[in-house]
Amino acid sequence: MLEVQKDHLFDVEKIKQDFPLLKRKVHGDKRLVYLDNAATSQKPSQVISAISNYYSAYNSNIHRSVHQLAEEATDAFESTRDKAASFINAASREEVIFTKNATEALNLVAQSLSLKYLKPDDKVVVTEMEHHSNFVPWQQLTRRYGAKLEISDVDDEGFIDQADLESKLVGAKVFSFTHMSNVLGTINDAKRLARLGHKHGALVVVDGAQSAPHLPVDVQDIDCDFFAMSAHKMLGPTGVGCLYGKKQMLEEMPPFLLGGDMIKEVHRENTQWNDLPWKFEAGTSNIADVIGYGEALDYLSKIGMRNVAKHEQSICGEAMRALERVKDVKIYGPKDPSRRGAVISFNLGNVHPHDVASILDSEGVAIRSGHHCAQVLMEKLRVPATSRASFYIYNDAADIESLTMALEKVKEALY
Repeated sequence: MLEVQKDHLFDVEKIKQDFPLLKRKVHGDKRLVYLDNAATSQKPSQVISAISNYYSAYNSNIHRSVHQLAEEATDAFESTRDKAASFINAASREEVIFTKNATEALNLVAQSLSLKYLKPDDKVVVTEMEHHSNFVPWQQLTRRYGAKLEISDVDDEGFIDQADLESKLVGAKVFSFTHMSNVLGTINDAKRLARLGHKHGALVVVDGAQSAPHLPVDVQDIDCDFFAMSAHKMLGPTGVGCLYGKKQMLEEMPPFLLGGDMIKEVHRENTQWNDLPWKFEAGTSNIADVIGYGEALDYLSKIGMRNVAKHEQSICGEAMRALERVKDVKIYGPKDPSRRGAVISFNLGNVHPHDVASILDSEGVAIRSGHHCAQVLMEKLRVPATSRASFYIYNDAADIESLTMALEKVKEALY
C-alpha cells in the first residue's frame, strides 16, 4: 500500500506492487516492461477498486434523485472535482469542467470561444510541436470563420523559436500551446508563455495532457485562461478529462453541448443554462470513471508531484545516456534532461520505427511507434515516424536495461 512520501525519491518497487497489470508476463515468460506511458498509464488497484465499488455498492445517477444511492454517487463524483481543483490549484471548484479527455476539453474551448470571440481576419497562434488535438480544432475553426492560423516555429533542439513567436503573437486573439511535448518531451515555460500571450492581448490555452501527470501544475501561477488534461495519462481511467477555465471566461462563453444536466430551465421560447461548472457538462456524466479519477489524484498527491518530477528527470537522464551508448540511435528533443519530461523519441539507423516496436514487443518491451498524432512536427523533423519510450512512476533502471538489450536484438535481426 502506498505511503505518503516526503521530499525525496520514492520506492519504485513498492509503487509497482499497486499495479496489477505490471505483474503479468507477455509472449510466454517475458516480463512486461511498460514504456508507453505518454499514450496511457497503468492503473493502481486503488483506482480499479473505486470503480468496481461504485457499480457494486451505490450505482446511481447524480444531481437528480434524492434517494441515498444518488446522494452517495453525487458526493463521490463532486469530491473528485474538489480534488482536481486542488491538484492544479484552481481558484474555485466551479472552474473545473469534466470532459471525456483533453481532446474534448480543447475542442470545447475552441468551439465555445469561436462562437463568441472569433471573427474574420482574427488570428490564432499555435506551435509546430502541437498534438493534433491542439492543432486541428484551431485549423478547422479559423478556416470556417475566415480567421488566420499562425504556426510558431520550433528550433533544432525542440524549443519554441522565441523571436518567431513574438512576431506571430502580434494581434493574436488566441495563443494555444502544449505545456510538454508528447514527442520531444520539451517542457515549455508555460508561465512565461502565458505572460507573453497576454501582453499581446491573446487568450491563453494550455494543453496539459502530458504535463499534469508528470509535473507540479499551478494554473493560478501560470495565469493561463484554460488548461486541459486527461485522467488516463495520470493513473486514472479512460473516458475522463478536465478543462480548467477562469471563472469569468466560463461564465461568458456559450456552452459546447446542449441537454441534460447543463440546463436549469426550459420553456417554449427560451432555455436557461445551469450554473458553473455544470453549464458545460451535458447529459449523464461518466460517473464511475470520474470517481476512479479521484483515487488517481489521491495517489499522485500522496507521492507528491515534485517527487514524481524528480524521479522522471532522473530516469530520463539515465535512459538518454543508455540510449546514446546504443550505436546508430538518434534522439530527438532537448539534450538537457532537466528541460524535458520522461519522453524519449528516437530512431535506430534506417530501421522503420514499427519494426523496432514489433521486435521490442517480442522481448516484452512496450513502446509506441508512429507519428504520435503530431504530423506537423514530424514534417519539421523530416521523418515519417519515430519510436517513443515514455516513463512513469513505476519505471526504473531495470526497465532501461531491458529497453537497450531489446534494441540490440533489433540490430541483430535487421542489420
